[in-house]
Amino acid sequence: MKSIIIPYGRQDITEEDIQAVIHTLKSDYLTQGPKIAEFEHAFAEYVGAKYAVAVSNGTAALHLCTLALDVKEGDKVITTPITFAASANCVRYCGGEVVFGDIDPTTYLLDIHSVRVLLESSPKGTYKGIIPVDFAGRAIDLEAFKTLANEYGLWIIEDACHAPGGYFIDSKGGRQTCGNGINADLAIFSFHPVKHIASGEGGMITTNDRHLYDKLLQLRTHGIVKSEDAYTNNIEFAGGINSYPGWYMEMQMLGYNYRLTDFQAALGISQLKRAEDGLEKRKAIAAVYFEAFDGKEFIKGQSAVVDGHAYHLYILEVENRLGLYNYLKEQNIFAQIHYIPCHLMPYYRERGWEEGDRLFAETFYKHCISLPMYPTLTREEQQFVIDKILTFYND
Repeated sequence: MKSIIIPYGRQDITEEDIQAVIHTLKSDYLTQGPKIAEFEHAFAEYVGAKYAVAVSNGTAALHLCTLALDVKEGDKVITTPITFAASANCVRYCGGEVVFGDIDPTTYLLDIHSVRVLLESSPKGTYKGIIPVDFAGRAIDLEAFKTLANEYGLWIIEDACHAPGGYFIDSKGGRQTCGNGINADLAIFSFHPVKHIASGEGGMITTNDRHLYDKLLQLRTHGIVKSEDAYTNNIEFAGGINSYPGWYMEMQMLGYNYRLTDFQAALGISQLKRAEDGLEKRKAIAAVYFEAFDGKEFIKGQSAVVDGHAYHLYILEVENRLGLYNYLKEQNIFAQIHYIPCHLMPYYRERGWEEGDRLFAETFYKHCISLPMYPTLTREEQQFVIDKILTFYND
């Protein structure tokens, strides 16, 4: 078993996926063809949202969301420090100011109480929005965050990159799927190879707001529109004033080239067909991990067995994390750490953040380690991982 490399995450590309991409490569479209809209429609239906916009990656999705919500110089936005840096950086791209809340030490998610403290300590209007993250695949209670956001006039961007197919149960007993747009203005997803759905690179934005949807479509493609109803220039052509020829288009705002390709969308569509099967396999792997480590003295915490958890990651909190990490690497088990707290990155330290500012997040970071978690992980491989961890702490 030692000769086999076991990463923390791995894509699952089937023959069906390959044939879907080949079919598109042989078609008339490689970039902006019919597969884009097909993928958007299928994904919106999967998460239960009205609209979806496919983009080049999850970071682009976050950037477009902040642009669509008009984040400006000096606007303050709250997010979690335990996330990939893009969740915070998207605010900085627009000149806004990132303020980090702390995490709940049990769920590892942005703690709503820490957010309320930030809001109550400043005059209303100081903050513009919140970016909660469904970290590791555990769906955050967006109903509670929406209530808080409404109280302070804030928007919400749900970073659901880890959680397609995830959900939480609301106060009425209803299942609220990640990205369905009920409790957030916008939600974003990633299709990086280690995520649930892989398209090489790629991302998706979902929303129920038609105005935001139309704006995202324009921002995604250089700020250009190609619709007579949307044109604003009064220009005389051969056919007369505003008799727009077929080649005419207008750049009405500063946008970006954040488009997905048609062959990536084809791969995404094929992967989406297996999304539920992959999710069930992740849940089964999580249940085995939980049972194996429940009650062990060296465990300070671990990802729980929770309804609605999408299990992008399975996390242990352990003593001697560095020792375990290095030992597993020697066994060709490549665990990972998610994440170094964003506020302790040099860039954010330069903006005034210091060690000790977010104690729960920092304590979590000192002990967390992400175990191999992907649908093609075999039972034998998982048991090998478990046995090596038990060996490390019992020897």
